[in-house]
Amino acid sequence: MAEDTYNTMDGRAEVVVQAGRIGELHQHLHGAVPPSPVPFQLPPALAHFENRLAEQDRITRAVEEHTGQAGPLVVGLTGIGGVGKTALGFHEARRLSERYPDGVLYVDLDDLRRDGVVEVADAVAELLSGLGVAPAWLERSFAGRSKQYWTRTRDKRIVVFVDNARYGTEVAPLLPASAGSLVVVTSQGPLHDLDGVVVAEVPVEPLTVEDAVRLLGHIVDDPRLSAEPDAVTELARGCGGLPAALQVAGQWVRKYRRRSLSRLVSDLTEQLYEKGIPMVEAVWDAAYEGLGPEAARLYRLLSCFPGPVVPASAAAVLLGGAPAAEDALEELESAGLLEARPEGHRMHDLLRGHADRRAREADPEGTDRAGALRALIRWYRRQAARADLLAAGRRMTFAALPEPAVPPGTDVGFTDKAAALRWLESQRHALYACVRLAFETELYEDAWALCEPLWTHFLDHPHHADVTDAFRTGVEAADRAEDPSAMVRMRCQLARPLWEQGRHEEAGAYLEQALTAAESLGDGEKDRKLKASAVEFRGLLKSAGGDLAGAALDFEASRRTHAEIGNAYGVMLQTYLLGRTVLRQGDHGKAAELLGEAHGMARGLERERMTARTGFELGRALRGAGRTAEAAVLVRAALDSARERGSTTDEVRVLEELAALADELGEAAEAERYRDEARLLATRSGALPGAGQSS
Repeated sequence: MAEDTYNTMDGRAEVVVQAGRIGELHQHLHGAVPPSPVPFQLPPALAHFENRLAEQDRITRAVEEHTGQAGPLVVGLTGIGGVGKTALGFHEARRLSERYPDGVLYVDLDDLRRDGVVEVADAVAELLSGLGVAPAWLERSFAGRSKQYWTRTRDKRIVVFVDNARYGTEVAPLLPASAGSLVVVTSQGPLHDLDGVVVAEVPVEPLTVEDAVRLLGHIVDDPRLSAEPDAVTELARGCGGLPAALQVAGQWVRKYRRRSLSRLVSDLTEQLYEKGIPMVEAVWDAAYEGLGPEAARLYRLLSCFPGPVVPASAAAVLLGGAPAAEDALEELESAGLLEARPEGHRMHDLLRGHADRRAREADPEGTDRAGALRALIRWYRRQAARADLLAAGRRMTFAALPEPAVPPGTDVGFTDKAAALRWLESQRHALYACVRLAFETELYEDAWALCEPLWTHFLDHPHHADVTDAFRTGVEAADRAEDPSAMVRMRCQLARPLWEQGRHEEAGAYLEQALTAAESLGDGEKDRKLKASAVEFRGLLKSAGGDLAGAALDFEASRRTHAEIGNAYGVMLQTYLLGRTVLRQGDHGKAAELLGEAHGMARGLERERMTARTGFELGRALRGAGRTAEAAVLVRAALDSARERGSTTDEVRVLEELAALADELGEAAEAERYRDEARLLATRSGALPGAGQSS
C-alpha cells in the first residue's frame, strides 16, 4: 500500500509525518483545553422573600461552627409541602455562595422518582453534568459514577442542593467528597437514616401571621391591605402561613380590585363552612373559579401532564389550539397557579393535587383527560420521531411518522441536529412517562413507537434506569400489538443497556428471543435487514463479553445478508465491526485489509463520522503491522474529525494512538507529551484517573 493512499491531511502536516517528526506534528495539532465554568444552578432570586431570620441564623451558625472533621455539612430543611423549603434553600445557597467559590449544584429528586423510587445513579449523573462531565464521559455503573463524583468534588468548596428527598439513603450517595462543602436537603421529615455526617436540622415552620401579612403586602401593592387590616389578618391566617397559598391569595385579591377585602374574605369563609374545606383549599377554589373556561380546562388537564415542566407547545396540544393555550398559560400565571420558567411552566405539587380534584369533579368519567392525554402521547411520538430523523438521519425504523400535529402549528421547530438532541434531553422525563402512559391506556403501538427515537437519545445520554424500564415496556407493548418487527427491534434495543450494566445473561436471553421472533419475518429487504441487525446485536454482546471468535462469526453472517440485499451501508458497518474484532484478536494484517475495505466504502458513501472511525481503526491496524507512516496520516485525519465534531472521547483515543506512534518511532518525549495532553483532556472531561479510552 503506497504511503499516500490515505492522504487526507493538509500539506504541512503530511510533510511532517512523512519525515517522521512527530514532535513537529504535535506542535501543529496542539490546542488548548478550556477549563469548565463554575456551576451556578440556581433560578433568579425571588422578588419577595419574607423573614425566615431564625432559620437563616441557625444555618449561619452551623456553617461557621462546622470543622469539616466528619465530611461535608448537611443542612436539613424539613417541613410540610408548600411551606417554602425550596425557596429558603435557594435563598441560602445564593446567600452563602461566596463561602463556596467552586459553585452551586441542584438536583430535584422528585424529577427522577418513578413509582416512589429514585434511581440514584441518574441523580449522580445530573450532578456530574453540572460539574462539566459530558454524557459521553459518564461511567456506565453507579459505582463508576460515584468515583467520578468524588474525584470531581475532592478538595472543592461547593454547595449541593438536594430537593425533595424522602430517605437518607437517597442523599448519602450525593454527598461531595470535600469536607469543606455544604449540602442543603429539603424533605418533609427528618432523615434519620443519614448516618456518618454532621446534620443540622432546621425545621421550616409556616410563616407567622405577621410575616404572612407582610408577604401579602409585597405580592399585592393595594391600599385595601392597610385600610382593612382585620380582613388581611384573617386571610393570612387562613392560608396557614404557606407561601404557596399566599401567592395564589395575593393574585386573587389583585384580580378583584373593586371589591372590598372584607367581602372577599367573607366569601371565602362562607365556602369554608359550606364545603367543610380548609381555607387554603377555599383560596385555590376561588382562584380557579375566577378563571376563564379555557384557562380552567387547561388547569385541570395539567394535573395529568407527565413531566415536571410544561412547554407551551404541549399545553397547546392539551387545549387544542396554540393561541388559546398562550392566553390560558398567561392567565394561570397571573393567578399564581403556575410558575414561569425559561424552559416552560411548572405547577406546585399542592396545586397539581388541587387541579386533579377539580378535574375529577368536572369530568367524573375522565373522558376529557383521556382524550387530551391520547393527543399528547401522539404529539410526543411525532416530535420525538422528527427529532430522531434530524439527529440520526434516515435509519431503520418501523413505526410510521404520525400525521401532522393537531392542532396545527404545534410542531417543534428544530433548527439543526444539536437542537433536536437538546429537545430530546429536555423532554426525556415526559417522553419516558409517555411510554408508560401509552401502555397503561392500551396504546401499544404508541408505546413501542416512542422507544425508537429514545434509542437515539440513549446513545448520547445513557440514563440506564429510565431506558431499561422504557424498553422493557416497549417489548411488552410490541408483544401486545402482535407486531413481529417491533418484537425483534424492541428486544435488540433493550439488550444493549442491559449488557452495558453488566447484565450479559439477561441481554443474551432477550437477543435469543429476538432471533427466534425474526424467524417469522418474511424475505423482503427490510425483514432481512432486521434479521441481520439482530445477528449484529448478538455479535456486539459477544464482543462485550470477550467472545471475539463468536462475535466475528456473527458480524460475518450479518455482512453476508447485507451484501445479498444490496445494503451498502450495512456491508460497510459489518466490515468495520469485523475488522475491529480481528484487530482485538491480534491479526493486524487481516484487520488492515478489512478496515481498509470499510474505510474505502465509508468514504464512497460520504459518511463523515464512519470515515473517521474506520480510518482511526485502520491506522491502529497499520501501526501494528509496522506501517507507521501510513498509520500517522489516518490518525491525523481522525484527530481533525474528532475536533471538528467536538468529540473529546474520540480526541483522547486519537491522542493516545499518536503517543503509540511516537513510541514506534523512538520519540519517547513526544509520546509523553501526547499522553499528557490526553490525560489533561480526559481529566477535564470527567474521566476517572487512569481510565484509558483506547479501544
